[in-house]
Amino acid sequence: MAKIMKFNFISILLLNFLYLICFNSGSTFAQKTVSTNKGSFYLHWGYNRSAYTESDLHLVGRGYDFTIKNMTASDNYEKLSLVYLNPKKFTIPQFNVRFGYFFKDNWSLSFGYDHMKYLMDHPQQVMLDGHIDSGISELWSGDYTNELTTSDYDHIHYENSDGLNYIRFELARYFNLLALGKNDWFKVKAQAAVSTGVILSYNDFNFAGKFDRRTISLSGFGLSLHPGLRLEFIDHIFLQTNLSAGFIQQIKVLNRPGTKEYHADQKFGYLASELVIGYTWRINREKN
Repeated sequence: MAKIMKFNFISILLLNFLYLICFNSGSTFAQKTVSTNKGSFYLHWGYNRSAYTESDLHLVGRGYDFTIKNMTASDNYEKLSLVYLNPKKFTIPQFNVRFGYFFKDNWSLSFGYDHMKYLMDHPQQVMLDGHIDSGISELWSGDYTNELTTSDYDHIHYENSDGLNYIRFELARYFNLLALGKNDWFKVKAQAAVSTGVILSYNDFNFAGKFDRRTISLSGFGLSLHPGLRLEFIDHIFLQTNLSAGFIQQIKVLNRPGTKEYHADQKFGYLASELVIGYTWRINREKN
């Protein structure tokens, strides 16, 4: 998966999303169904990979006010291991959890969050702009005006690995594509969804000879689109894959615990792939 993506990809995805809503909202390809979604609840859990656009990270603290321009960052996925089966550790990887309600047959409203991770890449060449007092950092000192420099993990590091938590509401429209077997025991559905919510950051920050971890703050908001494909079995169990694309604005990420003096702000786009498994509780069983 590419680490850096341009915003025009999100624009193309938005156009496709609007086309799906405008021209396919009245269509259905699976004509035979035995149950209705209306009034049903569902819960799903799964995992994700994510990638981020370049961004400008603005850092403010005692003795410094500077911006790291064109910074790149990566996610921090957990390799396939027994961690995913350990009840005490299965929340360590990048995960997704969501609880939803079908208020109409093919429309649902859900709430949950995406636990993503955002780590500054090292080493990398960046543009430095701003001021850093003498003696604060062994790597950088003085006034900078868009000066090309190289980052060093031992002297400057920024991450949200515990993590970049996107807590969001989602409005989703489902489209019936296929139904097979007795009582339609196997169904294929497409999803088109929009979301918005807040960002809860657990920030790790290393600068000026001090490395603080897990500084918590409600740091900003997000907007996103979520096309997906759902495979549904025996009217209850489903396996779903989603592609998420969106924009995150972090207005104030706290970097040091117990004070608001040290903080950061940035904005960036993201793209994520998700695989989840879920269960639907159906209230209304039969459909005329």
